Amino acid sequence: MEAIPAKLTHRLVEEMDALVADGWFANRSELIRDAVRNAIRRAHSERLEAALKEDVEWGLHGKD
Repeated sequence: MEAIPAKLTHRLVEEMDALVADGWFANRSELIRDAVRNAIRRAHSERLEAALKEDVEWGLHGKD
């Protein structure tokens, strides 16, 4: 694994710690890894959706 330095607001750290304390995540690192994985999945889905929309538009209206 690679360590990535990041600065977070005090409020975000408090929210993270609350989620860890409530048992949603084992620790801060696992929460951050999960958040990054979700952000990557979301970005991939948005790119795929945009490409599909472009293909549909091309299919409906042809290339201009």
